[in-house]
Amino acid sequence: MQVTIGILHSNRELSLETNESSSTIYTRVEEAQKTNTPLHLTDTQGKELIVPINTLAYIEIKENKERRVGFGL
Repeated sequence: MQVTIGILHSNRELSLETNESSSTIYTRVEEAQKTNTPLHLTDTQGKELIVPINTLAYIEIKENKERRVGFGL
Protein backbone atom coordinates (compact mmCIF):
# COMPACT_ATOMS: atom_id res chain seq x y z
CA MET A 1 0.00 0.00 0.00
CA GLN A 2 1.09 3.54 -0.75
CA VAL A 3 0.13 5.89 2.11
CA THR A 4 0.23 9.69 1.86
CA ILE A 5 -0.36 11.74 5.01
CA GLY A 6 -1.22 15.44 5.05
CA ILE A 7 -0.15 17.45 8.10
CA LEU A 8 -2.01 20.56 9.31
CA HIS A 9 -0.23 23.89 8.70
CA SER A 10 2.41 22.20 6.52
CA ASN A 11 2.73 22.37 2.75
CA ARG A 12 4.57 19.01 2.59
CA GLU A 13 3.14 15.50 2.68
CA LEU A 14 4.55 12.36 4.25
CA SER A 15 4.63 9.34 1.95
CA LEU A 16 5.47 5.76 2.68
CA GLU A 17 5.03 2.33 1.20
CA THR A 18 3.84 -0.33 3.62
CA ASN A 19 2.95 -4.02 3.56
CA GLU A 20 -0.05 -3.46 5.85
CA SER A 21 -3.57 -3.70 4.46
CA SER A 22 -5.85 -0.70 4.13
CA SER A 23 -8.17 -2.09 6.82
CA THR A 24 -5.23 -2.29 9.26
CA ILE A 25 -4.29 1.31 8.53
CA TYR A 26 -7.91 2.46 9.00
CA THR A 27 -8.05 0.60 12.32
CA ARG A 28 -4.83 2.23 13.53
CA VAL A 29 -6.09 5.71 12.59
CA GLU A 30 -9.44 5.16 14.32
CA GLU A 31 -7.76 3.80 17.45
CA ALA A 32 -5.34 6.75 17.57
CA GLN A 33 -8.26 9.17 17.25
CA LYS A 34 -10.27 7.45 19.98
CA THR A 35 -7.38 7.37 22.45
CA ASN A 36 -5.81 10.68 21.31
CA THR A 37 -2.40 9.00 20.86
CA PRO A 38 0.11 9.31 18.00
CA LEU A 39 -0.37 7.28 14.84
CA HIS A 40 2.38 4.66 14.32
CA LEU A 41 3.06 3.22 10.85
CA THR A 42 6.00 1.15 9.59
CA ASP A 43 7.23 1.19 6.00
CA THR A 44 8.53 -1.72 3.92
CA GLN A 45 12.13 -0.99 4.98
CA GLY A 46 11.32 -1.10 8.70
CA LYS A 47 11.36 2.66 9.32
CA GLU A 48 8.68 3.79 11.77
CA LEU A 49 6.63 6.92 11.20
CA ILE A 50 4.97 8.56 14.21
CA VAL A 51 2.45 11.34 13.60
CA PRO A 52 0.64 13.21 16.38
CA ILE A 53 -3.04 12.53 15.69
CA ASN A 54 -4.10 16.14 16.33
CA THR A 55 -1.90 17.33 13.41
CA LEU A 56 -3.42 14.90 10.90
CA ALA A 57 -5.16 16.65 7.99
CA TYR A 58 -5.83 13.63 5.75
CA ILE A 59 -4.63 10.15 4.79
CA GLU A 60 -4.64 8.83 1.24
CA ILE A 61 -4.29 5.07 0.80
CA LYS A 62 -3.90 3.45 -2.58
CA GLU A 63 -3.01 0.01 -3.84
CA ASN A 64 0.45 -0.45 -5.32
CA LYS A 65 0.27 -1.34 -8.99
CA GLU A 66 2.76 -3.64 -10.63
CA ARG A 67 5.09 -1.78 -12.96
CA ARG A 68 5.16 -3.09 -16.47
CA VAL A 69 8.39 -3.36 -18.40
CA GLY A 70 8.56 -3.08 -22.15
CA PHE A 71 6.21 -1.86 -24.81
CA GLY A 72 3.52 -4.53 -24.66
CA LEU A 73 0.06 -3.92 -23.25
